[in-house]
Amino acid sequence: MTTHLLTGSVRPRVLIIIQNLHVPFDRRVWLECQSLRRNLYDVTVVCPAGPDSLPYEVIDGIEVYTYPPHASGGGGMGYLKEYAYSFLATARLVRRARRRGRIDVLQACNPPDIFWPLARWLRLRDGTRFLFDHHDLCPELYRSRFPSRNGLLLRGLLLLERATFRTADAVTSTNGSYAHVARTRGGKADSAVTVVRTGPDPEKLQRGPAEPELRRGRQHLVAYLGVMGPQDGVDIVIDAAHHIVHEMGRTDIAFTLLGGGDCFDDLVRQRDRLGLQDHVVMTGRVPDATVASVLSTADVGLSPDPRNPLNDVSTMNKTMEYMAFGLPVVAFDLVETRVSAGAAAVYAEPNDVGSYARAIVELVDNADARAEMGLLGRKRVVDQLAWGHQEAAYVRVVDDLAGVFRPSKPRLPASLPTRVPAPRTRSSQPAPSRPTPTRTDA
Repeated sequence: MTTHLLTGSVRPRVLIIIQNLHVPFDRRVWLECQSLRRNLYDVTVVCPAGPDSLPYEVIDGIEVYTYPPHASGGGGMGYLKEYAYSFLATARLVRRARRRGRIDVLQACNPPDIFWPLARWLRLRDGTRFLFDHHDLCPELYRSRFPSRNGLLLRGLLLLERATFRTADAVTSTNGSYAHVARTRGGKADSAVTVVRTGPDPEKLQRGPAEPELRRGRQHLVAYLGVMGPQDGVDIVIDAAHHIVHEMGRTDIAFTLLGGGDCFDDLVRQRDRLGLQDHVVMTGRVPDATVASVLSTADVGLSPDPRNPLNDVSTMNKTMEYMAFGLPVVAFDLVETRVSAGAAAVYAEPNDVGSYARAIVELVDNADARAEMGLLGRKRVVDQLAWGHQEAAYVRVVDDLAGVFRPSKPRLPASLPTRVPAPRTRSSQPAPSRPTPTRTDA
């Protein structure tokens, strides 16, 4: 393995693969990219394209190669087709990125657990080390979406997970429950597994001035932020809003649901069918400034993830982001949600719409409890959960894999590049041999 003495002129190269989101919309991956760049790594990302992204561009000094996304269409076979397409598209771009030079570390983020063959190919070619950044439990994700199907596809997912763990030189797990799976089901040694939580950046995510107009003439505002997929529980929020408005007679609470996903259109139809158009606003994906405005105005943050094999042991990023904004949280009583939120949340009976609705109303009506919980949540983020507390462990794992020796703490240039897209390139053309110099956005 090559040993790198980091002096600023030598930059070991990390290639990160992510399949489910375009960067920088995946906050964890973007925090990792920024941490590596601050620590003098050359960072490249391969991911699906976003709404305005280019086939190749440089964002904040990070090279990004993209391919057109392919929707699964739902169902087990739909996901198989999506994953096959994503693997082939990713493999093509990995080969293209490799033309610029050797890759020291390949980091694959799941779902899905399909990129281990690329790690083995690069290991044979370059001696590349493989870091598995463990975001989701794919077998549990399948069981949660398709609880009645436990046959061939589930066994296939378990085999892919095992192959990923066995290929990985190191694993970064998002919480203790995932680390336990890596050690038991994945057979990894304790020394190969590191817990790196997806902590928010409290400097960027913090409460600003409230904008009363976002309450739309009502006394209170409650908010949801996140993906809207089958396992995310946004349908429970809409059912709870129906219970609050039409059964409890509370018309003083506005609901704003931020984000998009596979279920967005179905959820809009559910809202309209229940006659909640005047009470529930669904924005779709919005800029960070809009998110900050809504969360700075809201009284309560909603984490409606139902109890299922995946959610019970998963850490919900939105929960910690609410806490960063000083918002108390209403959640179901899940193992890892309690680990993250502690006393900053109230916990409804799992999967019970009426219990969830009552918890929202009780918290909305108790301003003192909201204030105390908000302070506790913000303090927990700043003191324990923030990315600044996770960054050192993550960079240490990559350093070990890349063979990095640091004589002293690296210093950043006085100014980093702002976001200026590189020249447009067609997907059939290779990227420039060197990224176009860029300047970064704040």
